[in-house]
Amino acid sequence: MAINSTIHKVSLDIADMDRHYYHQHELTLAQHPSENDYRFMIRLVAFILNAHERLSFTKGLSTDTEPELWQKTLTDEIDLWIELGQVDEKRVGRACGRSKNVIIYTYHDGKASVWWSQQGKKLARFKNLKVVHLKANNLEELVGRTMNLQCSIQDGEVYLSDGDLTCTIYQQPH
Repeated sequence: MAINSTIHKVSLDIADMDRHYYHQHELTLAQHPSENDYRFMIRLVAFILNAHERLSFTKGLSTDTEPELWQKTLTDEIDLWIELGQVDEKRVGRACGRSKNVIIYTYHDGKASVWWSQQGKKLARFKNLKVVHLKANNLEELVGRTMNLQCSIQDGEVYLSDGDLTCTIYQQPH
């Protein structure tokens, strides 16, 4: 018997002073059975950092042909392709060929640094690619079936809070 995804309802208030983006989002997110709480929250942080009315979550872990998130134009062209973790060079190449912009968010310190040392020079040829390492402590403690989160972004630092706990997420470009 297959294990089902966990469904999360997220009410998210974003105040992004860096991009002058202020909006409330009501999201319903599925957490894949193989996805731990930290990775689930990193996926939500990737949404927060690029929040836009046309940014959407995809099937992600369930498919090889879609990213974790993407933003499409009104004519269904891919404006932004977002991946998480240590992405295969061929997948990055396909993404860069299909999308105007591609962002990879790494999040596991040890694995990310090894991956970057092996792939960094190869990936430098993709001019529409940006790779950013996210670092956060206790982020998974914000996970719940229903979440009411407030987020503020200023000078590249992300503060995410549920009212009781506040996490700071740091962005480090590779």
